[in-house]
Amino acid sequence: MFGETPAFSGFSVDDLDAAQRFYGETLGLKAELDGEGEMRMLFLTLAGGARIFVYPKDDHAPATFTILNFEVDDIDRAVDELTGRGVTLERYADFEADDKGVVRVEGGPAIAWFKDPAGNVLSVLQEG
Repeated sequence: MFGETPAFSGFSVDDLDAAQRFYGETLGLKAELDGEGEMRMLFLTLAGGARIFVYPKDDHAPATFTILNFEVDDIDRAVDELTGRGVTLERYADFEADDKGVVRVEGGPAIAWFKDPAGNVLSVLQEG
């Protein structure tokens, strides 16, 4: 039914201005605010033109799962850039990470998790 229909994803944050700075300046995405008052929103544009709708929510609760995965060619370089921009990598008890915070599992992608200012989980990953 929707095989030919454009679609987009969305998630909430507690501060649109902080989200715009993080996604636009820290991560380097196209991050455009639109609207006014309660209708103010943020649109992120990813490589290939995919768009994501980011909306404010007064009772925002951070996602407890990864909402965005950024596939990179060199995870070590990406992690170095992120930490150089002040991003802290997350470490989870169920996954053994190296000194940089990268989880490297044989047969799977190398992955490192981090959070946006609203506490939503993001990752960079490199296919093996």
